[in-house]
Amino acid sequence: MFINFLWQVGENLKRIRKEKKLSQLQLVLMIGNKSVGLISTAEICINDKHFNLEHLHKISQALEVDICEFFKNIS
Repeated sequence: MFINFLWQVGENLKRIRKEKKLSQLQLVLMIGNKSVGLISTAEICINDKHFNLEHLHKISQALEVDICEFFKNIS
């Protein structure tokens, strides 16, 4: 159940990032990181990697969306 939650957050983030026409590298640089690994592994929730609240806050600011957008369609 929790894995589904994390996966859906990653899917929502990926959808929004693509709607904004940003690459993973562009987004990671916007939030002050240098490695695309954070975004790439957390978007697909592999190797137990996921976004924490600090990541989601920074990403929502960079994408100019409400943080709640990442939690849509989660049951």
